[in-house]
Amino acid sequence: MLMAHPVVLSKLVEEYEALSLLNAEDGGHEVRIRMEDLAYTLCISTGTRDVDAALIAARYRLPGARPEDDSVLMA
Repeated sequence: MLMAHPVVLSKLVEEYEALSLLNAEDGGHEVRIRMEDLAYTLCISTGTRDVDAALIAARYRLPGARPEDDSVLMA
């Protein structure tokens, strides 16, 4: 499986989380499309099928992640 560079993953996670915090999925057409694109790219980049799993996998691959990291338990 191809692995995305940590910088790319970091930027994808940051943008997706920022739009999520702003409830952008309830916004305009372009914003919803961008969120769908980000979710798809995160899934492809992490080898997952669900955006929540993709976010967890991406965080695990970012610098500073630890094997005992409990991010899997966060929902």
